[in-house]
Amino acid sequence: MNAVLKTVEAYFAPLELAELDALCSVENGAYAFPWSRQNFVDALASGYQAQVLKADQTILGYFIAMQGVDEVHLLNITVAPEYQRQGWARVMLDALTLWSRGQQIKTLWLEVRLSNTRAYEVYFAQGFRRVGMRKAYYPNGSQPYEDAIVMSLKL
Repeated sequence: MNAVLKTVEAYFAPLELAELDALCSVENGAYAFPWSRQNFVDALASGYQAQVLKADQTILGYFIAMQGVDEVHLLNITVAPEYQRQGWARVMLDALTLWSRGQQIKTLWLEVRLSNTRAYEVYFAQGFRRVGMRKAYYPNGSQPYEDAIVMSLKL
C-alpha cells in the first residue's frame, strides 16, 4: 500500500555517506537486484551527481547520474516503494533535466529493463526515446541476463 504524504515541502539534497544505510534500505526494498552499498560509495567518490529527494527527513527517492563531455548518463533513479505512483519519478527527472541544461548538456541517456514497462512509460512521457538495446545487460537471478532498452533525451 502506498503511503500518501500530507502537504509537505519536498526538497533535494546531495547524497551524503551518512545516509547510505537508509538509502540502501530503500534500494533493497525497491529492486530484486539492488545496487550495493559499495556502488553508492563509488558513485560518490567519482563525483557523480547524486541527489536525494526528501520530505522532512523521509527519503522519497534519489538519482545518481554521471556527467560526460556533453552528455549525462542516468545510472540509478529510485522512488521508495511506499511513494511510487505519486509523480516523484517525474519530479526527479525534471530536476535532472534542469541541472543538465545548466551544465550545457546536449543528451541524457539511460537504460531500463525490457520488462520494466512502468518505468519505460514514465521515461517516454518525459520525452525520452528508445534508441537501442543492450543484450543481456541486467542480472536476472537464475534466468539468463535481461536485455535493456537504451533511451535518450535531446536537450
